[in-house]
Amino acid sequence: MSIESTINQLREELRQHNYNYYILDNPTISDFEFDMKLKELQDLEEKHPEFFDANSPTQRVGGTITKNFNTVVHDFRMYSLDNSYSKEDLLDWETRIKKLVDGDVQYTCELKYDGASMNLTYQNGKLLRAVTRGDGVQGDEVTANVKTINTVPLQLKGNFPDRFDIRGEIVLPIAGFLKMNEERISNDEEPYRNPRNTASGSLKLQDSAEVAKRPLECLLYSIKGNSLNITTQFEGLEKAREWGFKVPNEAKLVNSIDEVLEYVAYWDEHRHNLPYEIDGVVVKVNSLYQQDELGFTAKAPRWAMAYKFKAEQVSTTLNEITYQVGRTGAITPVANLKPVQLAGTIVKRASLHNADQIEKLDIREGDEVYVEKGGEIIPKIIAVDFTKRPSNSKPTKYITSCPECKTELVRLEGEAKHYCPNYNGCPPQVIGRIQHFISRKAMDIEGLGGETVALLVNEGLIKNYSDLYDLTIEQVIPLERMAEKSAENLINGIEASKQIPFERVLFALGIRYVGETVAKKLAKHYKSIDGLMFASSLDLVTVDEIGERIAESVVEFFSSDENREIIYRLRNFGVQLEISAEKLANQTDKLNGQSFVVSGVFETVSRNELKKLIEDNGGKVSSSISSKTSFVVAGDKMGPSKRTKAENLNVPILTEQAFLELLK
Repeated sequence: MSIESTINQLREELRQHNYNYYILDNPTISDFEFDMKLKELQDLEEKHPEFFDANSPTQRVGGTITKNFNTVVHDFRMYSLDNSYSKEDLLDWETRIKKLVDGDVQYTCELKYDGASMNLTYQNGKLLRAVTRGDGVQGDEVTANVKTINTVPLQLKGNFPDRFDIRGEIVLPIAGFLKMNEERISNDEEPYRNPRNTASGSLKLQDSAEVAKRPLECLLYSIKGNSLNITTQFEGLEKAREWGFKVPNEAKLVNSIDEVLEYVAYWDEHRHNLPYEIDGVVVKVNSLYQQDELGFTAKAPRWAMAYKFKAEQVSTTLNEITYQVGRTGAITPVANLKPVQLAGTIVKRASLHNADQIEKLDIREGDEVYVEKGGEIIPKIIAVDFTKRPSNSKPTKYITSCPECKTELVRLEGEAKHYCPNYNGCPPQVIGRIQHFISRKAMDIEGLGGETVALLVNEGLIKNYSDLYDLTIEQVIPLERMAEKSAENLINGIEASKQIPFERVLFALGIRYVGETVAKKLAKHYKSIDGLMFASSLDLVTVDEIGERIAESVVEFFSSDENREIIYRLRNFGVQLEISAEKLANQTDKLNGQSFVVSGVFETVSRNELKKLIEDNGGKVSSSISSKTSFVVAGDKMGPSKRTKAENLNVPILTEQAFLELLK
């Protein structure tokens, strides 16, 4: 047998043994025999580097050093999930689903593992890359570290697609976490706080050999790609198992919301028997066709819901109430607590939200308070233990002036929060707006972080975000922790941001109430900053989904002389303040004022392409048929109840070809 054949045979043997041990939990050789075969393969690969394979079993031992993790845009966006906390929430969700899709609905119930989300891309059966969730649009590539995880197959088995993404959760089993902490304590080292944070932190270690020492696992739950030949979520899980992935057996296919509630109740009681930490259950509409019908909101799929188990509660002392100023001038009161352990982390602070909340709960400094993690993420005070209130306690008086610039606070009618009106002179507002401007979903300026922004402002180098484009390498090199290469990267990142499209620039400006979705709608309607800058409130509210509050905020922003001056400067620096000619060439107003519902399976274009065609030509896509619907575009398998509803409301039904003819 040739050397190459011997190497390939050893690789295949080791892959199969790895699969037997970590996926099937059924080893067929001893650990010693496995190690001997691995050592034999390592020796052969060292002597014959011409047969190197990035996905060889030997690559799991690590050793790659990654100093900077590259940012990678996901092929398919990683959405967040909407949360529910009660039976009523799930029943309301089911009611919304039944209004939007025809026929019976099955659900896939899965445990919500508490770890770090990961997107794995496979091409021709080999692991191409591993990318963290990041902000859902893009994340950090951590391939070298993920290759060390034994439950991540480097080479797939069976009949798999040419290219696809598979999502999962990187977790640290409880037994492994406890063992790691035993070793740390025996070495007089600080123990890790909890499995979730330890798993997440492991992925960003620079030395993959260190990651290889940690007993991480990857539990897979979702496949994304084109032409996958998969029709349901549950079928996707079964296919993933066949290809060699570790898919938890606890996933269950059910036929009703009552069965979903039974699943939730069972795991709420039995979750502590699992080898991993979970914080809830994820329920998904099983049919991928129905998922497609339901679509997404701006942040989450309509076809999935996370049920979060009741949050852990603890009591501790509220030492002091302080106040923070946000980028919009909003004041947030903060409870500074006696440190206490809660859901695996040490909690020292909790949000008090606003003056009404403090008054409602009668929260005072010195109180013994009950704290829980809202959705097990953000700590919040839920009640006061009045039996332990000190006799000299005094009611909390909410501040009347800004804690940073001493300007008198205002509270607008109908607003829950107080605001500092010193828009251009209050340091946290100035710094916060620039930090928002440079953030990933906005201008995404590489090489520039929040701390550096604060330094630039405090050193007097910038006063607003347009000043960024005046900066030079010579100005930023003297800053703390700034070397010549870092300075070059920062200036280059600022220069590159001039190519960011108009809708993201509009979001970056930080106009109150103008989030990502609203910015896209305004950019699409007005085409340029000039059209928007001189729009009246009456004009703005005619734009789809723009209400009075947003309209007034936009008008107020552009009525400021200083804001208009910043816009003129951004234009002179070359920042994109209008939709590009290339993008405009693909847009018309043919469908302006018309609302469409898209239903069924299409042949010439996909459902998403169809929706984009509608929006690019000025139309609006709606998820449900009403008297305001202009047309229904119907493909194959359109639900009978939708067709009946359209006919009863006299809404015209177009075939795919008729719609495409309409555009011509």
